[in-house]
Amino acid sequence: MAEPYVCDGGMVTKTTLNLNDQVLRRAKALAAREGITLTRLVEDALRARIEVMRDGKAPFRMRLKSVKGDRPPNVDISDRDALHDVTDQP
Repeated sequence: MAEPYVCDGGMVTKTTLNLNDQVLRRAKALAAREGITLTRLVEDALRARIEVMRDGKAPFRMRLKSVKGDRPPNVDISDRDALHDVTDQP
C-alpha cells in the first residue's frame, strides 16, 4: 500500500492508474494548455464527478439550438443600425 504524505496542507496518497493511451495524451495536453499538472487535472475531474454523485443531479449545461436557414443573411451584423432595424420588427 502506498504511503500517504502531506502536500499543500492536505494528506496525499500516491497511487497508480491504468489509463487509455489516447485519454492520457489528451489529458496531458489539456493540463499543459491550462498550465496545471496532470495530477491537478485528474483531481479536479474526480471532484466534479463526486460532487455530481453527491448532489444527485448533473451540473448545468447550456445546450444551444442552431438551425440552418435556406436564405443568405438579410442584414450585416456589423452594421448596428441595420441590425436594430431587423430585430425591432414585429
